[in-house]
Amino acid sequence: MTTLAHAYSWDLVGDDAAAERFAGLGVGAVALAASYHTTRAATPLHPRHRMIDARHAASYVPVRTQAWQGKRLVPAEPSWVDGDSFGVAAERLRAVGLPVHAWTVLTHSSRLGDSNPDLVVQNAFGDRYPYALCPAQADVVEYCETLVSEIVHSGSLDGVVLEACGPLGFVHGGHHEKTDGTDWSPAQTQLLSLCFCTACIGLYGDAGIDVVAFRRTVKAGVDGRAESVRAALGEQLADTVSGVRTGLSRGLRQLLVGRIKELNPSAKIIAHAAADEWATGPFATVAGGVDADVDTLTFTAWPGPDAALPVLKALQGITDKALAAYVLALPPRPVDGAALAAEWQQYLDAGASELHVYHPGLASQGRLDAIRDALSRLP
Repeated sequence: MTTLAHAYSWDLVGDDAAAERFAGLGVGAVALAASYHTTRAATPLHPRHRMIDARHAASYVPVRTQAWQGKRLVPAEPSWVDGDSFGVAAERLRAVGLPVHAWTVLTHSSRLGDSNPDLVVQNAFGDRYPYALCPAQADVVEYCETLVSEIVHSGSLDGVVLEACGPLGFVHGGHHEKTDGTDWSPAQTQLLSLCFCTACIGLYGDAGIDVVAFRRTVKAGVDGRAESVRAALGEQLADTVSGVRTGLSRGLRQLLVGRIKELNPSAKIIAHAAADEWATGPFATVAGGVDADVDTLTFTAWPGPDAALPVLKALQGITDKALAAYVLALPPRPVDGAALAAEWQQYLDAGASELHVYHPGLASQGRLDAIRDALSRLP
């Protein structure tokens, strides 16, 4: 079994004890955020503060002018940590013997989406999702490729974690969310996630889709409470649309993995993934096939075994890649190592070979003790 813990650079910068706390958990590596979206994060054990308010998406490696010159989308630098915080944090982790994987969030950036509304996902009703850069757009692909290249270029890395390597959709949105109390079904939110930006419209047309009729069908499915995307679209149209969308995720994944391997052939590559052909968000669909040179696919186990084990089984039907369970050690999970171990063992028994633990930097001392205890109980 391989274990990996997630961390932010601010968990380690300014805290001389943090790296040893991570090492003491018994994990094999750390996924350290190199680019990340807006967040407000607790720092329960930091000697200087108790939270960080990261007000916009940012790159935690230096944004070099020469690399981004002339490009439309350029990541912002953070004001809440100084300098090359990723480099500083990575050095501290390596000093205690922990390999570092660059945790890279790709198409999720409200700051860039707000300032470039034509490059974001747009639903059938014309509503734009500013947090969701659409990978059908050439400028977005260029941004993702440059971002990954700069992160790998920034220093010696043991691996790269690709999150949101594909389209985002209706869910996983913005601050003060007021849409999760609606009665929309999963199928309705999937229909609301289908993109009608200019680039996607072009791809649909190239695939032989009547875009006007397609848009009308999607709207009717949302308002008519369709039971599934396929029921709303019909099998033939659904197959064509699915092919376009899974192709976007697959193409972006192939491009970025190829670039990483070119720059750092020994780097382990981990991609957040989902088996559902209509998946959007941090866990991009791999339903179209996993033909990139990815080492590990990570699936979300946050909802618990009842929901996560079927996802694991579905991925096993698609790929022979190593599979990692992205497990939650924070509320509502108990502060109980035995209980955490019992849950995590279910994923290992079902065929997962890695556990990716979220998130020691957000955890109290009691939860860190529970994580350590849980991992000590596993083979």
